[in-house]
Amino acid sequence: MCFPHAGGSASYWRPLALALAPAVDVSAVQYPGRLDRLREAPVEDLHRLADLIAQALGPSDGRPRALLGHSMGASLAYEVAVRLARLPGGEPDLLVVSGRRAPIAARWRDRYVPLGDAEIIDHLQRLGGTDSAVFDDPDLLELVLPALRGDYRAIASYRDTTGQPLACPVVGLAGDRDPQATVEEVEAWGEHTSGAFRTRVFTGGHFFLNDHTEEVAELICGLLPTRTS
Repeated sequence: MCFPHAGGSASYWRPLALALAPAVDVSAVQYPGRLDRLREAPVEDLHRLADLIAQALGPSDGRPRALLGHSMGASLAYEVAVRLARLPGGEPDLLVVSGRRAPIAARWRDRYVPLGDAEIIDHLQRLGGTDSAVFDDPDLLELVLPALRGDYRAIASYRDTTGQPLACPVVGLAGDRDPQATVEEVEAWGEHTSGAFRTRVFTGGHFFLNDHTEEVAELICGLLPTRTS
């Protein structure tokens, strides 16, 4: 199960899904307030959103299950994993957190999150994760801004589930030039599980995944216990 970044949609994960097929069945969360869920109000609380997703996923059906999230999606994937771990046999077999500083590391850094529309747009443009055509088209921008506002508000208010609530293996993916999450901050995810932890560093900025799809697919296939299809 894949979790998009702030302002992102399920379609972001299509290249990875193609790279993993047919060995791994990939599904992605479509957050409210975008694309086919455009008419739904965005959820501005990551804990509430994690509750809803965990309820929808439910216990494992016996097949290996991995959760992968990028940026905001990494925090959300972590919270969903925590909730699934409370169910008998529900904890995922693998959690992959990408481009996101660990909760414990977030406490080391200034928690400022842009909330004004102009600030959010400037932030996204600097990260380079959104097609510039979105910002050049006022009508398109008007459609995506509600979801962006909701996601950034969710990030600003988020406080993690503390301690070591997980026992599953966790892998942290980091970009060596990511201004949002340094390699050291990604490595701190190891403090949030009693299971095995490893870090994989890629070249690139915050959206390094875009240039390393095949490598990430190979990594995931090597870490899952067996085929998921």
